[in-house]
Amino acid sequence: MAVRAAVLPAIGSPLEITGIDLPDPGPGQVRVRLAAAGVCHSDLSLSDGTMRVPVPAVLGHEGAGTVVAVGEGVGHVSPGDGVVLNWAPSCGACHACSLGEVWLCANALSGAADVYARTTEGTDLHPGLNVAAFAEETVVSASCVLPVPDGVPLADAALLGCAVLTGYGAVHHSARVRAGETVAVFGVGGVGLSALQAARIAGASKIVAVDVSAEKEELARAAGATDYVVASDTTAREIRGLTGKQGVDVAVECAGRAVSIRGAWDSTRRGGRTTVVGIGGKDQQVTFNALEIFHWGRTLSGCVYGNSDPAQDLPVLAEHIRAGRLDLSALVTERISLDGIPAAFENMLAGKGGRALIVF
Repeated sequence: MAVRAAVLPAIGSPLEITGIDLPDPGPGQVRVRLAAAGVCHSDLSLSDGTMRVPVPAVLGHEGAGTVVAVGEGVGHVSPGDGVVLNWAPSCGACHACSLGEVWLCANALSGAADVYARTTEGTDLHPGLNVAAFAEETVVSASCVLPVPDGVPLADAALLGCAVLTGYGAVHHSARVRAGETVAVFGVGGVGLSALQAARIAGASKIVAVDVSAEKEELARAAGATDYVVASDTTAREIRGLTGKQGVDVAVECAGRAVSIRGAWDSTRRGGRTTVVGIGGKDQQVTFNALEIFHWGRTLSGCVYGNSDPAQDLPVLAEHIRAGRLDLSALVTERISLDGIPAAFENMLAGKGGRALIVF
C-alpha cells in the first residue's frame, strides 16, 4: 500500500515528500496510522550526518497514532488502539539492560539498519531511528509501540515519544532535582521547554531559562521559568547574580553546543550538577583544566533519552498531564502538514523554539 512520507535520499540532501510502498506487518510487527509527529532537532542531526543513519531513510522518531494492523505474535496492542512510538526500545538482554539502564541498551537502534519499505521506484528504505514517523503510516517492531495513557489526546501524545521523556527525565532521573534547588536550562526548544516544566514540577525555587533568542522568553516563562537570560559571554556571571553569587544547583544543557555546555558548567555552583542532554557534533570540543575540576567539585554527566524507561515513565507523565501540571500544548509553536517539514527544518536552523507538530 502506498503512503506519503518524507524521505532523506542522502546525507546532506533536502527531504523529499513522496509516495512509498509500505508492506503489511510481518510477525512481531505493527502497522500504525500516524496522528501526529514532532519535528525534533535530532532529525536535523540525522539529515546532516551528525548522527549516522543508513540512507535513503524516512526520518521522524517522535510520533503517535492508531494501530491499523498487527502481525503474528503481537498481543499487547490491537487494531484501533492509540499508541506512542518508542524509537529506542530496550532488548532486555544486553549488559546495560541487565543493570536496569535501558536507555543505554546496546541493541536499541538495531532496527534502523533494516529495510522496512521501498520507494515507488523500488529503492530500499530504512526507518530512520526505528520508527519512520514522518509518514502517513509506518510499520514498526511491536517493541516500538506503547499504549497511549488514558486522558492524553492522541496528537499531543506524539511529544511524549522524545521531547517530554527527555526533558522530564533529564531533570528527574539524571540531575535528580530536589525541591528548593535552583535550576538553569540552556536551550529553549521542545526538550528545554519540557525540562523547564519538569523543574517546576520538582519544586525548584528558581528556574533560569537561557537561549540565544530573546523571542523565546514568553514561551520559557509560560513553561515555568522565573528568569530569562539571553545567551552571551556574560551568561554565567548573570546567573550567579541571580543566585546570590553562587550559581545554580543544577544546569541542564539542551543545545548540544560546546559554548553552551561550557556555559552551563560555569553557571553551576561549587558542588553542583551539570547535565548535558543536547547532541553535538564531534567538532564541538569542550575543554576543562585539571585545577578547576578539583576546585569546583561539580558533576558533569551525559543524559541519553532522559535516562528514562518509557514503559514506566509514560504513566507518570500522564498523571502530571491529567492533573494539569504538565502542558503538552505549550511545547508546540506551530502545527503543520507533512509538506511543511522542510520549512520546519529551516526554522530549527534559525534557532526558533518550541516544536513543530505534524498533524496528519
